[in-house]
Amino acid sequence: MKASIKVRPFLKWVGGKSQLLPEILKRLPVSYSRYFEPFVGGGAVFFSLQANQVYLIDINPELINTYKVVRDNVDALIDDLKQHVYDKAYYYYMRNIDREVEYATWSNIQKASRFIYLNKTCYNALYRVNSRHQFNTPFGRYNNPTILDEENLNACSGVLKDAELAVGDFRTIESMVTPADFVYFDPPYIPLTKTSSFTAYSCGGFDQNMQQALCDLCHRLNDRGVCFMLSNSSAPPVLELYKPFKIEFVQASRAVNSQADKRGKVSEVLVTNY
Repeated sequence: MKASIKVRPFLKWVGGKSQLLPEILKRLPVSYSRYFEPFVGGGAVFFSLQANQVYLIDINPELINTYKVVRDNVDALIDDLKQHVYDKAYYYYMRNIDREVEYATWSNIQKASRFIYLNKTCYNALYRVNSRHQFNTPFGRYNNPTILDEENLNACSGVLKDAELAVGDFRTIESMVTPADFVYFDPPYIPLTKTSSFTAYSCGGFDQNMQQALCDLCHRLNDRGVCFMLSNSSAPPVLELYKPFKIEFVQASRAVNSQADKRGKVSEVLVTNY
């Protein structure tokens, strides 16, 4: 492990694991060589661990680009973030710029700056794209959103310095991991109810076939002696898929539902093979 740096995720993220960190951290393997996280999202677990050899993977190219810019060009990113304002008209201009030809000419720094701005000012920090891979979450109403947190971005850059970052789905790790490594999976959750089925993190969503493919991968990793931990909802299909492994129930607060009276503590699971 690195010397601990006070750092928190630089993005808000639906389903982020900040509140579950105590439950996750106390269930980590006693020791491991490299850390793999193929659904990195907001990276709460990674930023808490601050491990030395880290592989962070996500299917979202805009997200991975933002991580790379934070790692490699944080000063230029901070300068670009200073231009943004919390304003509805400006928000929709920035949101819709990816529909314009000029967006293809934007630098990676500009795109990362836009990504962070939209994340901090959109509705419920919800990353959602349409069939053309265009961001389409509406404007969020906040008192005073923090678009630029310079101190934390610099801290995140330092923690990310030696991290390997790649665009890909969860299966890309299979040829890379060894029995000495540890993998943490935090996929889009299987919904508890038919009305809570947000899976549109990436265009096409994460359907039951993908959930099955992930479970199959977990079995193959287990057969090879690779330790893994997986987060998911406590929906019956999850319990059925992972019943050969250790399943523990934990409580989490979730606030994605548009109806305030349907938000609150829900039961989730942590699955391990050790």
